Amino acid sequence: MTTVQGVQHPVTASECSASSSADFLRRLRRLVLDEADSQRQQIVQTWSKPISERVAQGDAIEGVQVISVTPEGIVELACHRNVSRFREGDILLLNRGNPFEEPRALCTLEIDDETRLLVSIDDPSVNWGRILHQRTGWVLDYGYIDFSQYILDALDQTAGTTIGQQRILPLLMGQVNPTLDYARYERAYERAEQWGLNAAQCEALANAYATNLTWLIQGPPGTGKTLVLARLVQLLVEDGERVFVTAFTHRAINNALEKLAELDRLGDAAPVSFCKIGRQASASEGADVRNYETFDGSPLAELSGRYAIGATPFATRTQRLNGVEFDTVIFDEASQITMPLAIMGMLVAKRYIFIGDHKQLPPVLTARHKEAWLRASVFGALVGRRFDTMLDETYRMNAELTEWPGRQYYGGQLRCASEEIARRRIIYPRPPARFNTILDPEAPKVFVDLQHRNATTSSTKEANLICDLIAEMLACGIEPSEIGVVTPYRAQGRLIRNLLRLVVSDSDKRQAIVVDTVERMQGQERDVIFLSLTTSNPAFAAGIADFFLQPERLNVAITRARVKLIIVGSSYLLAVTPEHLEYQELIEQLRGLIASCAYRVAPHVR
Repeated sequence: MTTVQGVQHPVTASECSASSSADFLRRLRRLVLDEADSQRQQIVQTWSKPISERVAQGDAIEGVQVISVTPEGIVELACHRNVSRFREGDILLLNRGNPFEEPRALCTLEIDDETRLLVSIDDPSVNWGRILHQRTGWVLDYGYIDFSQYILDALDQTAGTTIGQQRILPLLMGQVNPTLDYARYERAYERAEQWGLNAAQCEALANAYATNLTWLIQGPPGTGKTLVLARLVQLLVEDGERVFVTAFTHRAINNALEKLAELDRLGDAAPVSFCKIGRQASASEGADVRNYETFDGSPLAELSGRYAIGATPFATRTQRLNGVEFDTVIFDEASQITMPLAIMGMLVAKRYIFIGDHKQLPPVLTARHKEAWLRASVFGALVGRRFDTMLDETYRMNAELTEWPGRQYYGGQLRCASEEIARRRIIYPRPPARFNTILDPEAPKVFVDLQHRNATTSSTKEANLICDLIAEMLACGIEPSEIGVVTPYRAQGRLIRNLLRLVVSDSDKRQAIVVDTVERMQGQERDVIFLSLTTSNPAFAAGIADFFLQPERLNVAITRARVKLIIVGSSYLLAVTPEHLEYQELIEQLRGLIASCAYRVAPHVR
């Protein structure tokens, strides 16, 4: 149950041509600088577009009104129309229509309720008088904060410290491997069995607990990686350790700490003192997770050990966690973390546990980097060096939904955790009156062929059918919170959200139905997932095959569903003949997926 064979080989940092640690760090610095420059250019390009174009593309909301402001900087906003692709947690810019000019204020989107929004402003220089005096006529755009200097400072520190030179750099450059304390391994394995973990989870937990330096835990969809993470925290804190739980997203950190709180309530291990450090985000953080602005302002600052802290790597470079040291750092969603960002988190501890899945989405990079190892996540750079364990039992997908991704991406090692899970089917409180063959519970994986032509980034036919199918599912009694729609393009997502208004009048139900791109769906799951392929222009598909047909994207898209996956598309897409051999392999992958589905020709579509 270690590294999977017969699947895409990861590119490791040890395969780079860096002649020394100084050269290695120099190349990482260039990566950081190129990314910062690319992101600046991208935001300037977006801000330079007319406001009508920004709104149409989902990059802005106009006609925003300020309703109220609290002393803590929480601002309630209202608008008549919101077709943006903003999500809770996004950094936005409140402005008067020109993002380059004052007055403007960076803010964080806390709650998005379509026409009512809550944002937090944490900027002492904001002119509150101007905002309150002109309550109407505001615009929300995407904001931008340049964090590159924090990362560059961390790289400089790595070059000049013992921990950087003797632990971090040798590990990342492939010059050292961990060793295991087998007494600790046996102790952890026994505890894991007592907790009811499966064999692979026991092995992963024991290895991570027993290592002297690092371990990787690969968690394919639904295999319980967050459970293993939380159990590991319990064991380490029992030993008196200071544990740092970090990730690229606040959502991942919140999920890990919520799982820790859930396990604490079971009472089968010593209670863990833990909290999250950072600004309270009311929309995304549960009541079980205590939140403090800084570590020094938390009760844990009075303890010498036996606690866990959740925060982003950036918190280690600010007053929130500056100077705080840990024994072990656990990176969740490590397959989305670049090596420079990982180094920032690694500097505060001596042991490093990476939890992720390099077969799902890689880090989001805006610049093009010639060297493959620079594009890799820290997880992708380290996996395959014989210090990783793959979790191999999914508690999410039934047998039909597990079979194809298990064979295609995980070497045939992924299986359902039980017969009950394998046999699960969608249950309709009321039988469907329409689309019976598509909604058939005994067809968990369906491809609906609309046979449309020449669509690129949006398809009204697909959007209409998906909305009609959703309306029928709701009429059958399926909860809207158990329905999700995945699209490859923002334009298709906006179209589906707009058309949903015509068939689902209840705004609460519409809000509960998630419609998003693949990137924003990673980590989520629903009973029912619709995948809108959208594209039916073979030439267009061939030109963007490395994006549209990226294996990691396809893997994430089809593994969000628990019991029912409905792929909506056009068979004309499969006629694409890319010029490059690599892209031919990608289209063959899609053909294989479609061939594994029950085939349905759609009825008349609006």
